[in-house]
Amino acid sequence: MRLHRKNFHFMSILPLLEPVTRHWQCGCLRANVFTVPHRLRPYRCLSTDSPAPRPHIGPNTVEVLGHSYPRDSQTNVTAKILSKVGRDLHNKPHHPLWLIKERIKSHFYRSYIGRWGNPLFSVHDNLSPVVTVEQNFDSLLIPPDHPSRKKGDNYYLNHSHMLRAHTSAHQRDLVRSGLDCFLVAGDVYRRDEIDASHYPVFHQMEGVKLFSNHELFARVEHGEELSLFESHGRRTPQKQETHTLEAVKLVEFDLKQTLTRLIRHLFGEELEIRWVECYFPFTHPSFEMEVRFQGDWLEVLGCGVMEQQLVNSAGASNKMGWAFGLGLERLAMVLYGIPDIRLFWSEDERFLKQFHLPDIDDPVIFQPLSKYPPLLNDISFWLPPEGYAENDFYDLVRSIGGDLVEKVTLVDQFTHPKTQKVSHCYRIIYRHMERTLSQEEVRVIHQAIEQAAEQELGVEGRY
Repeated sequence: MRLHRKNFHFMSILPLLEPVTRHWQCGCLRANVFTVPHRLRPYRCLSTDSPAPRPHIGPNTVEVLGHSYPRDSQTNVTAKILSKVGRDLHNKPHHPLWLIKERIKSHFYRSYIGRWGNPLFSVHDNLSPVVTVEQNFDSLLIPPDHPSRKKGDNYYLNHSHMLRAHTSAHQRDLVRSGLDCFLVAGDVYRRDEIDASHYPVFHQMEGVKLFSNHELFARVEHGEELSLFESHGRRTPQKQETHTLEAVKLVEFDLKQTLTRLIRHLFGEELEIRWVECYFPFTHPSFEMEVRFQGDWLEVLGCGVMEQQLVNSAGASNKMGWAFGLGLERLAMVLYGIPDIRLFWSEDERFLKQFHLPDIDDPVIFQPLSKYPPLLNDISFWLPPEGYAENDFYDLVRSIGGDLVEKVTLVDQFTHPKTQKVSHCYRIIYRHMERTLSQEEVRVIHQAIEQAAEQELGVEGRY
């Protein structure tokens, strides 16, 4: 009898779901590993609004945003990366990342209004990028042995603090502060390869929406008889063990409808969209949205139903909700035709003035600056017996060459047949965004990289 009643109520919500879901194309299952992606009391300690001393790495401490963090064996943040902290490109008026953020914010403000006429979603775009390791990983249920925690992939100030790897690091604390609907935007930091679409500092925007029992089922026939939660349930590919299937389907519907409206607002109403099932440690079920853009399917965001354990830990155990996250650079590069991620950090007025628009929704396509010629140099070395990581080398190149380095590619690997020593050969492409580089300039930088690689990474040069 109980099973029959549940089936009856699930069927009763189908008319609410059908108008939107019938237009979505379902993708096949794909197992993604999360690599993507502060205490809020008192709030004033977290804001990057007020001026602070320039970040600095001393012999024993890392100074950043007016706070001092003792160095230890986990410290791996570099001066080059710290120099980006506080730049806040997403808050710089008329910057392309600011344009994208403001378009998303404006859409949510206009589309989702509370009962008193106020915007339903609050926006937080000035939270400090310095977070605890617990906030960045444990609060999101990321296991202690998960590869996303690796020192080689993150920028640690010490064992307990780091530069956030995703804006999700603030999720639990914002929910704990009493917020049910919010957007977070900010700079995030990850050690990564070097090419035109990857940079160790980029910008994310994410959203969270929580539902009470009444809020979710108010429009459902006999909704007062339905519940968010069930006892003795089991986890399936469609739901978590504590959630009812009816609740999950409605939350999933609201999530996909919200994001479909957002992305079509940005790309156009005729945009073709499909959903691909995936895996994140902090949501289940989880999805990626892909859009048909210039003939190819392009992933633009990840999302899902929040893990109830995460919601419970934030003091909202009577609610369930959804969360999504997207990269601002990815959207800006696609929407505005920006070919190189380094351009976002350019101070060249020829770049910046193209985005001084009368209205944030005005269309604009980036007009390329003069393409200055590249200079290519190779570097070869024997790897040490242990402890070498490619991201360490990329970080070293970035620290010395800065934004003059356009791309680094591993072009050859060789294992000596007798000694079994391994050699790597990397090709480094140098190109200035605003002028022609000379061979002498590049030679000085390249030699500095060779010397630093031997001294800091323990490699043996083959120059």
